[in-house]
Amino acid sequence: MVEEQVLRSTRVVTPEGERPAAVVLAAGTITAVLPYDAPLPPGARCTDLGDDVLLPGLVDTHVHINDPGRAEWEGFATATAAAVAGGITTVVDMPLNSVPPTTTAAHLDVKRAAARGQVHTDTGFWGGAVPGNTPDLKALHDAGVFGFKCFLLPSGVDEFPHLDRARLVEAMDELARFDGLLIVHAEDPRLIEGAPLRGGPKYADFLASRPPAAEERAIAGLIELAAERGTRVHILHLSAAGAVPLIAAARRDGVRLTVETCPHFLTLTAEEVPDGATEFKCCPPIREAANQDVLWQALADGVIDCVVSDHSPSTIDLKHKDTGDFATAWGGISSLQLGLPAVWTEARRRGHTLADVAGWMSAGPARLAGLDAVKGAIAVGRDADFTVLDPERTFTVDPARLHHRNPITAYAGRTLHGVVRATYLRGRLVAAGPGEGTAAGAPAAGPARALRNPAGRLIERPSDRS
Repeated sequence: MVEEQVLRSTRVVTPEGERPAAVVLAAGTITAVLPYDAPLPPGARCTDLGDDVLLPGLVDTHVHINDPGRAEWEGFATATAAAVAGGITTVVDMPLNSVPPTTTAAHLDVKRAAARGQVHTDTGFWGGAVPGNTPDLKALHDAGVFGFKCFLLPSGVDEFPHLDRARLVEAMDELARFDGLLIVHAEDPRLIEGAPLRGGPKYADFLASRPPAAEERAIAGLIELAAERGTRVHILHLSAAGAVPLIAAARRDGVRLTVETCPHFLTLTAEEVPDGATEFKCCPPIREAANQDVLWQALADGVIDCVVSDHSPSTIDLKHKDTGDFATAWGGISSLQLGLPAVWTEARRRGHTLADVAGWMSAGPARLAGLDAVKGAIAVGRDADFTVLDPERTFTVDPARLHHRNPITAYAGRTLHGVVRATYLRGRLVAAGPGEGTAAGAPAAGPARALRNPAGRLIERPSDRS
């Protein structure tokens, strides 16, 4: 007989909004969402969460785990432990930075082998589109990747070269044949090459080297190609507000275009980045406060589909903290565990609700990945993935208390609202602790089993045995 569980809270975030409710689950699936005071199923084990908020587990479709090959930067065990500590129950791993990169079906097998038995979350994989691998894209798709990442300018790692226009068109045409999704780091290489590049610690100099026009021109070009060729295109880590009108117009015209942004673009501003603070370096860069206001409005208007971490870690030495040189430091923000409190801190200040945040960080990414039949909402038939949040409690970020591998983050010393009390994956408690940016006692990841979601994409899952 399958045991039933009930999680009850005065604040449950459902697709219809926030309300008191009792959520019934069995065999890892939500079987009912009842009124808070409804009679419970006989024999059900009930956990009363009081006034802590029950959210759907977050879905993060932009995580650089770097394993195998650069596991000293990050690994599956540490990344997914940080994820569940931050309320994330599903991650999709990026194809670059690992060796080999996920650019063939054989390389996907290597990636999956590195993940197997190490993951605390449900974990999927993006493939890559690079020069010369167009014949491999269909096989990668059939093997279960969620889509294909490409760069329009050098990626920063030699193993994952960028696509010029001819190769971009070639990849888009191939993906259109089987309705594959192209996800794009969109900055125009010519404008980046023509921008001033000065080494040293001044953040203003680094910001000038990645002008917003580079994003705007690249996105305009992608919109034109997507309209011509019918390919589904997703814009990664949007930072430039000037691209928002282009995106809105394209969507009105029926272009198959989706867009994400990231917590650091919504919560950090160029004006507050200290010179030499290379932990803030990312590409595209953190821009000014006025730019940030436009991104928030685009989220509210539905022009931006989702908010995901772009967790892009490295070893501390690659951040060149000794010199503070933005030109040579590795670009990437380490924030996997902190995305929910960071976004909630700013969202609440701007008058948004936790239902809004759940839409941006759970439902939106699940829809992007084709997981919305099983993830992204507290609703009957979905996986019993939950985040329990104390939304009013604050904590100050201490990098040493975070679970990702290298203790460096742009959020160090910030006081954030929202403490994750517990995380459940398919009904199983996978993180619970004192909060304040930590999660004590996350269970060791058991042998993973590879499952396919309703869209046919491959996911590595932790064992159901705790």
